[in-house]
Amino acid sequence: MLVTQTSSLKKLTYSDHQYTYGHEGNFSPNRISFTCFSKAIDCLTGLSELHCILDLPSEFFYHLSKISHNLHSLNITIRNGVSKIPNELKELISLQNNLKNIKLSSYIKGDWTDIIPTLTKHSNTLTKLHLDSEYNHDLPVSWISLFSNLKEIKFSYVTMNHGLQFGDFEKLQNVTFPKLQYLSIPFYCTNPEYIIKFLENNGKNLQEFYLEEVDRTLNSSIAKFCPDLKKLSIAFKNSEMDTLRIIFNNCQYLESIKVWCGVYWLKEKEVLETITKHSPKNFCKLKICHYSDSELLPEDLESFFISWKNRPSFTLINSKFGYIGLEKNEENMEIIKKYKNLGIIKRFETKNC
Repeated sequence: MLVTQTSSLKKLTYSDHQYTYGHEGNFSPNRISFTCFSKAIDCLTGLSELHCILDLPSEFFYHLSKISHNLHSLNITIRNGVSKIPNELKELISLQNNLKNIKLSSYIKGDWTDIIPTLTKHSNTLTKLHLDSEYNHDLPVSWISLFSNLKEIKFSYVTMNHGLQFGDFEKLQNVTFPKLQYLSIPFYCTNPEYIIKFLENNGKNLQEFYLEEVDRTLNSSIAKFCPDLKKLSIAFKNSEMDTLRIIFNNCQYLESIKVWCGVYWLKEKEVLETITKHSPKNFCKLKICHYSDSELLPEDLESFFISWKNRPSFTLINSKFGYIGLEKNEENMEIIKKYKNLGIIKRFETKNC
């Protein structure tokens, strides 16, 4: 019915989490390779975005490789100890004309190593790469040095161990990505000194940087190597307010920042005071992630908005990690309502970290 009624599908997510028991007690998926249906050619020829799991029937990838050659975005989940990539999927990837965006998610000992030679065929067109290692350890990432045209690089992972996740990141520290504008680095990704060296080579053109690693020297290097940043997410300990000031003074294009506030992190009042005195002229958005209950007093909040009246309308995102945020104080909410009506506050939002 889907294939018959859809003239041209642009995005397809095919994950198939419905499982039934096989004859020997093993889980085996009950799937349909709809790519072999009549009219599938008409439906899937213009497909531009595909999200799929690796252990789909090989027939699915085979038929799709005959139909769809214009994928721009490909999201592949490799799971359950799989390390061998089906030739049919490799063929599908090889036949794409303008592949720009790749996400590889490796889940429970899945390994993306076998797919790397196929991806390198798109080294001239690929601009976005997201590597997500879930419950794995030490998967290779140095191969991304082959993709010199990358504009966005994102590393992420979920783990139950606190070891360094990407052991060969060291090999990336001296690689230059001349077009890189977006970078995301999680906790325990690699040694901070390798990230610093990477920023020295690639920070000049960065516009967005999302960093979860907690390291004073690394934080200080941002001000030195990333002068054109517009968006920054960063974790400062409570003794690093001076580093925040230096970043504001050196990153004059900064428009948005996310910081952590709480017992071990920055104080909300001091953050607002530093923003008032040191933020660049186009700065207009603050996201606070609370790692303890909010201690901001209404008079301090109002003082900040009074000082902001001649600046661009302000966006304040109040994020919580299981703690009480600004929204629990009625006086704070009255102040926010007041300055929103005056146009000083553009948007206020409360959500989870």
